[in-house]
Amino acid sequence: MFTLKIETASAFVPLLQPARYKGAWGGRGSGKSHFFGEMLVEECLRVPGTRAVCIREVQKTLAQSSKRLIENKIEDLGVSKQFEVLKDQIKTPGDGLIIFNGMQDHTADSIKSLEGFRIAWVEEAQTLSARSLSLLRPTIRAEGSEIWASWNPRRKSDAIDDFLRGKKPAGSVVINANWKDNPWFPKELEAERLLDLDLYPDRYDHIWDGGYAKAFEGAYFAALLAQAKQQGRIGKVAADPLLPIRTFHDLGGSGATADAYTIWVVQWVGQEIRVLNYYESVGQVLASHVNWMRRNGYEDALIYLPHDGVNENNITGKKYEDHWREAGFKVEPPIKNQGRGAAAMRVEAVRRIGPKLWFNEETTEAGREALGYYHERKDETRNVGLGPDHDWSSHGADSFGLMAVAYEEPRGRVVVEEPEEDWIV
Repeated sequence: MFTLKIETASAFVPLLQPARYKGAWGGRGSGKSHFFGEMLVEECLRVPGTRAVCIREVQKTLAQSSKRLIENKIEDLGVSKQFEVLKDQIKTPGDGLIIFNGMQDHTADSIKSLEGFRIAWVEEAQTLSARSLSLLRPTIRAEGSEIWASWNPRRKSDAIDDFLRGKKPAGSVVINANWKDNPWFPKELEAERLLDLDLYPDRYDHIWDGGYAKAFEGAYFAALLAQAKQQGRIGKVAADPLLPIRTFHDLGGSGATADAYTIWVVQWVGQEIRVLNYYESVGQVLASHVNWMRRNGYEDALIYLPHDGVNENNITGKKYEDHWREAGFKVEPPIKNQGRGAAAMRVEAVRRIGPKLWFNEETTEAGREALGYYHERKDETRNVGLGPDHDWSSHGADSFGLMAVAYEEPRGRVVVEEPEEDWIV
């Protein structure tokens, strides 16, 4: 019998208590992997016979696993005599075992081999698919079993993020840990952090502070969004009740293969462009978009459509602009076709108005994600740009670009002097 002393950063203390699900999310340098590696070694010593599996979504070789990290922890903690490190697994006290698996290779039948394992630690859990998570959870079902996850978030829709941070199941303990929470944060990483802050501000929040990956590296508007965040222009933004609300649309269609229909809700207030809301829908009929406008109180909003707003809807045969007018909305003349290079012109128009943009954080998140991802296609062999990539992000970017093209600088206040009166004496 011996006592094992492990120093633990305060951010991780809640995870020391028993819980069905334990999660730690955050950016680089937080010590998430080191904490779980140490806790796994401790559990194998505390409960002899523990069987644990270290999981990644894809693991082609052991070099992609957590095996080396755990070996180092065993050695650093001075408990090498209690463990037997083999080529592809680690034997633990009391005939226990630590193995290393890639979930992508498992089937509903093969996953049964993990029944009876008490601990499953999912490293790089942001890559775990919904299928893999659904297979894993009921499989790890031994008495007192626990599922651990450590990850740097990418998107809210990632299976582990949606499960542990979105749905927050009973019996779960989830903490956020970043470089600031690591009392042993090395000076070498500090230098790297400051370098990213200086040279790559568009990706800094995701890499170091555990923010969602809102900006695709090299995206057209990544720097614009990063600057807006740093300057406090992403937050709580309210509409001015005395000024018109304008909505800018990119037309989709109906059916499973249709493009997204997107709407940005904007006000021009003095020198500010207030971005109030964002809507995106795929495959819905026009009535769905109309109903969203009404539900959100935009009955009096001005409708701005692109040049193809004069086209006929593929379901009703009516023009889009006529549909909106018949629904009781005021439709501005469709923005003229800008011809060749229109997408590039919209990009430049958005960049010009960048310093004027104020985003309502809660209601524009999905739209800002699209703006942050919108990027150029490239011929990697010749390093030649091929223009904007037409993917899921382009529809939100196009309607935002339409707004930028239509934007008009507010005119200065005109003072009219009253003429002097002629007095009759």
